[in-house]
Amino acid sequence: MGAIVTSSNTDVAIAADGFLPQESPLAMSAADLGRPPRAMGKPVSVGTGMVMRRAFVLLVTAALTGAGAYVMYLVVKVGGVTIMEGMVLALFVALLAWVAFSFASALAGFFVLLRRKGNALPIRDDGPLPPLASRTAVLLPTYNENPHQLMARLRAIYESIEATGQAESFDWFVLSDTRDPDIWIAEEQAFLELCDACGAGRLYYRHRADNIARKSGNIGEWITRFGGAYQFMIVLDADSLMSGDTMVRMVHAMESNPQAALLQTLPVIVNARSLFSRLQQFAGRLYGPMIAAGVAWWHGSEGNYWGHNAIIRIQAFAEQAGLPELSGRKPFGGHILSHDFVEAALMRRAGWGIYMAPMLGGSFEEVPPSLLDFAARDRRWCQGNLQHLAVLTTRRLHWISRLHFMTGIGSYITAPLWLSFLVLGILISLQARFIRPEYFPKGFSLFPNWPAQDPVLSAWVFGLTMALLIVPKLLGFLLLLTRRDVRRQFGGGFRAFAGVIAEVLISAMIAPVMMVFQSIAVVEILLGRDAGWQTQRRDDGEVECRELYRKYGVPTACGVAMAASAYAVSFPLLLWMSPVIVGLLFAIPIGAWTAKPEMRALFVTPEEVKPPHVLVRANELASSPASASSPALATLRQDTGLLHRHLSSLPPARRGDPGDIDLHLAVARARIEASDSFDEAVGHLTPRETLAVLGDAALLAGVLAK
Repeated sequence: MGAIVTSSNTDVAIAADGFLPQESPLAMSAADLGRPPRAMGKPVSVGTGMVMRRAFVLLVTAALTGAGAYVMYLVVKVGGVTIMEGMVLALFVALLAWVAFSFASALAGFFVLLRRKGNALPIRDDGPLPPLASRTAVLLPTYNENPHQLMARLRAIYESIEATGQAESFDWFVLSDTRDPDIWIAEEQAFLELCDACGAGRLYYRHRADNIARKSGNIGEWITRFGGAYQFMIVLDADSLMSGDTMVRMVHAMESNPQAALLQTLPVIVNARSLFSRLQQFAGRLYGPMIAAGVAWWHGSEGNYWGHNAIIRIQAFAEQAGLPELSGRKPFGGHILSHDFVEAALMRRAGWGIYMAPMLGGSFEEVPPSLLDFAARDRRWCQGNLQHLAVLTTRRLHWISRLHFMTGIGSYITAPLWLSFLVLGILISLQARFIRPEYFPKGFSLFPNWPAQDPVLSAWVFGLTMALLIVPKLLGFLLLLTRRDVRRQFGGGFRAFAGVIAEVLISAMIAPVMMVFQSIAVVEILLGRDAGWQTQRRDDGEVECRELYRKYGVPTACGVAMAASAYAVSFPLLLWMSPVIVGLLFAIPIGAWTAKPEMRALFVTPEEVKPPHVLVRANELASSPASASSPALATLRQDTGLLHRHLSSLPPARRGDPGDIDLHLAVARARIEASDSFDEAVGHLTPRETLAVLGDAALLAGVLAK
């Protein structure tokens, strides 16, 4: 059995073999956004003609935007461009540029994958595994996650690495920021069971008492204590899964390219159960590789970081990627939520290369089970991306890095822009319908300003926009048809095409609801509301009726208002806007329907038809019976072995400033002293007070002795 050992005065650490690795501190300080660092030199770009690649994407974007803007101008210029029409034109140009930019990148990815390429670095994904000469730490940060499932995934990855024969090159760290006392003790219990199952592997667990700066602070604290002993770190999320073969090839790619600071894989969504998550899984698997290959093709060594399923050179990260605390109040000030984009940009600023490997494979993740869960996570990402407005002015950033920030910001700003575009269009129609036009303006005029419309040009504008949205999906399907083995794993060409049609239709109904959710999120953030740090739900997507009505009420109300306004103008306008209105009007039933397990026979993906061994093993371990869960203090009272290990892990009592009082600990001590029994004491403690008790050896021993 593993043992728990005291590692510092601030956290709890458990090691499989009874000891933590010897601390090897590595300095890491916050970057100065106003002063550029001393660069190590320009990274090697992938291939030749990188300027031409980027010019292709930008020129295609400009050409499509210019053509669409000109046609839209012809639509609104009849009778003169009013103020509202000018606003509609400006919004349309901005939104069309956004859509055209995504289309151009996807088009590039289509041609890249036709040539069977896609990785920004030359990485062999077949043949014998290369030997490794470096040491790599696998980091698994966690916050209030299901301990049984967490350790099941980690064990599957561990066993997959062992199967490669190169397990001695990897150490494993569970970095807990958990604040729920029951989950904390369950994590310790599950980790010790993992240690028993894995034998003498180098497995370590650390619970951080002060979870400042969230995930970035969690990883940064590990680097300052242990980073000097390793060349690389593979960062996972709680729902991450990676094959040992892929991890070995990632390490070898970093060893072979000393200018590379980061290599980002493309995680494939797995284990989807609800209709919503299966929709995301199917779309990501079919279209995702093409989009990612296009991005990698023209990003080259100026790629991006998505926060997980990536390998990072620790030296580059420690020297350049320390995050400063932004000035001002939340939500724009404070610790940076979307830290990954910033860390990649800072390393690239110093001359390191940031690369993507979308074709490597063997990298997996899960997705929220319902639209509401997705929107809750998206709300946090929205705040993090809008924080990047304060980072855009960082000196000496590469222009592609600034483009990453603007793309992230734009992915949320476009929602209120689309909503404004639709509302202005309805207002213009209402004005034309109910306000008497001035056919004869003041002053001299030979001819009256007769109202006129050109439905043909309007149809062209609509068709162009829809084509830019739908054609990339069809290109992804065409790529599938060129690969017989993958096509069979999607259930055949006919089933895959039926899945594409269903995905387009269902996504079209979901998109207006997400537009409203994201618009609300942007407004809340601009008004100063912080998103906080919430635990992501990873089980089924069933939602209670009360929550459905409460959270889908605003989208439904928007749908009613739009439908009434459009119908007040004309029935044809109502039909014209029906793709948006239908999704909003039926937001509640759509939300309930997509949260249920449906269409398992339609949205088939290769990982379901032929699941990789690491996924099969992780699901097998996760489905095995978990240890009985009880409240933290009751668990420690019943399991004396776990209690002994937990007590031995706690730091010695420190003599601090008499004025520095832990309020939760003081209240907990008073409640315990006033109680006559264990059950009474535990019943009076809040979760925060229980957490404080678990971190104090003397008080914990006192309450358990009652």
